[in-house]
Amino acid sequence: MKNILSGFGFLTGATYPLRALKLLLNNRSLWPYLIIPILVNFTLGVILYIAFLLPIWGLMQDLMVEITAWLDQLIINLPSWLGLLDYVILAFGWLIKIIFTLILFLVIGFVLVQFGSILGAPWYGKLSEELEKIKTGKVEIIEVNILVDIWRAILFELKKLLLMLIMGIPLLLLNLIPTFGNLISAIGGISLTAMIVCLDFLDAPLERRRLRFRQKLSFVWRGFPTTAGFSLVCLALISIPFLNLLIIPVCVASGTLLFCDQALPTTNGGIKN
Repeated sequence: MKNILSGFGFLTGATYPLRALKLLLNNRSLWPYLIIPILVNFTLGVILYIAFLLPIWGLMQDLMVEITAWLDQLIINLPSWLGLLDYVILAFGWLIKIIFTLILFLVIGFVLVQFGSILGAPWYGKLSEELEKIKTGKVEIIEVNILVDIWRAILFELKKLLLMLIMGIPLLLLNLIPTFGNLISAIGGISLTAMIVCLDFLDAPLERRRLRFRQKLSFVWRGFPTTAGFSLVCLALISIPFLNLLIIPVCVASGTLLFCDQALPTTNGGIKN
């Protein structure tokens, strides 16, 4: 019954950001690991919004003006009752503008996570370690030299990019199929983005154990649908303008909590290589 009420774990996964926020608020010793990443995210976020959001909004506004002028010329000789078409088409234009703006927010949030996670990695790693200690009383770390650590980080980013290309290109091509293909492409695109976000926010405890990329993917798939609920909520949170400048550390913390709950109790202290 509990599994049914929680959507077989989906709703449970969706609650992890809230659990992490509560834990962070109750443990002030963790706050130093939040301040610098938040400052980094804030600086990076301002740059991204200025560089992408404002120009695209300007282009959309110019497009709306052109559409209005074109419609005025089109309907000037039509019967007066057809003037309602002007409002219908303008409403449709605003709907398209809102949809593109939401997509842009999602893309900026995703880019913010990718670069913010890299720049804030030292603090996020330490935050994750401290959370694991609080949650389990110990932390497992497989030490490697700095060159190996950097190489693994580069490989992780390259493999994520390759995964996005392998899955993203077929999804993009589905848009050539009217309606049905567009729907599948949209759902698949959101699912792919959510999976990458899930890998990012779970990476701290997984990388401490030096798991291979396939093992990290396997952990995400084995945890389904809990990981699905977790990733979709995190994707929604990082897509909210300005909130995403503050929420990324919370999502990193929630990924560690999810790992501790899902992996450690069943593996006697960690996942084996």
